[in-house]
Amino acid sequence: MKLLCLDGHDALAHSVSQLLQAELLPLERRHFPDGEHYLNIAADVSGADVAILCHLHQPNDPAMAIWFVAQHLRDMGAGKIILVAPYLAYMRQDIRFKPGECLTSKYFAELISQAVDGMITIDPHLHRYHSLDEIYRIPSRVLHATEVIADYLQQVPNPVVVGPDEESEQWARQVADSAQCELLLLRKERSGDREVAIQVPDVRRYEHHTPVLVDDILSTGRTMLRTAEQLVQQGLCKPLCIAVHAVFADGAEQEMRSGPIADVVSCDCIPHATNRISTAGLLAPAISDLMDQIRRS
Repeated sequence: MKLLCLDGHDALAHSVSQLLQAELLPLERRHFPDGEHYLNIAADVSGADVAILCHLHQPNDPAMAIWFVAQHLRDMGAGKIILVAPYLAYMRQDIRFKPGECLTSKYFAELISQAVDGMITIDPHLHRYHSLDEIYRIPSRVLHATEVIADYLQQVPNPVVVGPDEESEQWARQVADSAQCELLLLRKERSGDREVAIQVPDVRRYEHHTPVLVDDILSTGRTMLRTAEQLVQQGLCKPLCIAVHAVFADGAEQEMRSGPIADVVSCDCIPHATNRISTAGLLAPAISDLMDQIRRS
């Protein structure tokens, strides 16, 4: 097996390639003045199975690159090809909220299903879909960052995992159970896309704990920030904020760090300065297992 890093996330690519003992393929990638892709894989891939590592944050440009690279690898004689997308985009538009809206999740899944033989991702943001199999026609593996986040919490003094709303209960509870620490569930009331109010119960019993806010996607950061403000007002120390996917809307990280937050930490699904939790140990065995499955099919 060989590994091709298409997104420039070299640190994660090197870690995964070492765990797999897989060759990391060279790639020359640039854009022509009009934005067209130039791609060159100066290696012999004849007969080799290839895993393409590419997060899909800001997905439009990398999606085209995935399509071109997959077709190119096949033309060069490669065997099976899988996509490893730690962050999977185009999961938002899964229903027509208004007449005429495009079901981008369905059509993007069709594009990827035609490009590669299988796919691996971490904690995709499923809304009305129960599984990726509803829209993807290829074998897929959905991994969860619960255990690697729980491992990170072993270095946090006396943590209490905080879920900011009812929707986060299952996610927060899994992290708390894995880390063998306490869980505090709050209530969230949203009054707009960027405005939320957090209802906090009596939290005096946690005054000697480190609050840990966890979520799958950190975009605007408003929910975490409002939760942190409420917790500190109730007498708790500044919380640690942890996210699987560091999406970060413009100005979001700066706004969070200007508030009562001790630190912001993310998994390395999307390369970002907050990356402190490695997912290589999750991805490597899943890549091997999925590739074996596809070879046998």
